[in-house]
Amino acid sequence: MRLTDTRRTVARVAHFVRDWIKSAPGTYIWYLILFITTFIYNSLPEDAREVFLKQRSTNIDHLSSDPVHVLVGSALWTSGGGLVHYAIMFTVFHAVAERWLGTWRWLSVVVIGHVGATYLSQGLVLLGIHAGALPGSLRDVVDVGVSYGLKAVMGVLVWYVARPWRWLYLAGIMLSVSIPFVDGTTFTDIGHFTSVLLGLACYPLARGKGTWDPAVTARTLWARRPRPHKAPVRRPAGA
Repeated sequence: MRLTDTRRTVARVAHFVRDWIKSAPGTYIWYLILFITTFIYNSLPEDAREVFLKQRSTNIDHLSSDPVHVLVGSALWTSGGGLVHYAIMFTVFHAVAERWLGTWRWLSVVVIGHVGATYLSQGLVLLGIHAGALPGSLRDVVDVGVSYGLKAVMGVLVWYVARPWRWLYLAGIMLSVSIPFVDGTTFTDIGHFTSVLLGLACYPLARGKGTWDPAVTARTLWARRPRPHKAPVRRPAGA
């Protein structure tokens, strides 16, 4: 490949990435915040990290005293690391959903999943504590991260995938949030399962927004594949 061809390819890829990010601003602003807060968290002394996250955790004590602050704050912090993983998951799920639904509808799904799954999972923890089945220390447990909002978006994307692939995708995400129950159940597992269901329940936000057919995309990419150049056959003179 010539140098000019390489430069053109790099330019096309750069333009594609730029246009993709611009088409999902909420997704990548959120990711940028996570990038910054993860850097801040990792710069803290190890013995201070858990205390720091507890102050921003959506546990029972904080939901009772300062729900808005911790519901917002918990979605902006992680327990450190995983930035490459988040970049992939945000691009594959959040960005696709935001491009499809629009920023405000996408954000509504995220909020519904994050808030709804948080209150349900922590409500079950509270019931368990009152019943004596769970220790009282769980009232102040660390519970931060973006997974509930992500699972809700994964759920609403069921309505983005055209049939029959929709049911394969639905089976896949339901399996992913059901397997953890085999090896014991945590409030996080319950929150993930609930947030997928809440995402599915957001169908009214997705009605009339169109669908994506993987088979059509695959056929289009196959038709556009580069084909080997065949040199012209030269016939002998006088043939």
